[in-house]
Amino acid sequence: MRVEFINPFLSSMLNVMSTMAQMELTPEKPKLKKNETSMGDVSGLIGMVSPETKGSLSITFDGPLALATMKGMVGEAPDEVNEEITDLVGEITNMVTGGAKRLLSEKGIEFDMATPIVVSGKDHTIHHKSKGPVVIISLKGDAGKAYIEFSFDE
Repeated sequence: MRVEFINPFLSSMLNVMSTMAQMELTPEKPKLKKNETSMGDVSGLIGMVSPETKGSLSITFDGPLALATMKGMVGEAPDEVNEEITDLVGEITNMVTGGAKRLLSEKGIEFDMATPIVVSGKDHTIHHKSKGPVVIISLKGDAGKAYIEFSFDE
């Protein structure tokens, strides 16, 4: 796993959450993920391709954190994960990937990104678009956890 790919995504995620939702998340230690079952309730997954590699990123939110994120961004939120929340998670996935794309571009690494796919529900699965290992970083917030996963071809 190439660290130069991970840090811009992590930095972009923390930036999006603090500026858009006024929410500070604390990253925990990265781990290798052994299965495709999500750790949370709603996930955005986006594929990426560059001349150097191809891979994917997913951002998963615990339901309460997703609801708190919407409340932080627009001032109100539904009582449960619904279509508004899945749209929000897709948009956050886009914003995080776009921010990371800008940071990587400054280092001379260019990539194209697909439209995010959003999946929700207890124990849903996340199928990464690469052959490499999946690294997951938990991000702890007051209302729950988010999880950012990366997988790139070796």
